[in-house]
Amino acid sequence: MLEDYPTAPIPEREKVLFGFIERVNLSSNQVGPSDIAEVLAAGWSEEAVYDAITVCALFNFYNRWIDATGVSDLPAQGYLASGDRLATQGYIPEPPSK
Repeated sequence: MLEDYPTAPIPEREKVLFGFIERVNLSSNQVGPSDIAEVLAAGWSEEAVYDAITVCALFNFYNRWIDATGVSDLPAQGYLASGDRLATQGYIPEPPSK
């Protein structure tokens, strides 16, 4: 799916959203009301469109910041450990029991 979302076995509404995000990522200055209308017509809410644009913009910012400041990437084992931790513990640790 990551390499070719248009032919991936996912719902059409997700393909529309991914296409929109691709346009935002590659040519944000050309995104207009008709692009947003297409996503809304596919069943996404205005809030979902706003969130998708925000996440796309933040990832662009973070990637450029990381590249420019020289922050190094995690080794593959670090990603595996992080994925295991998130899968078993989630994002928010449970509060300590009293």
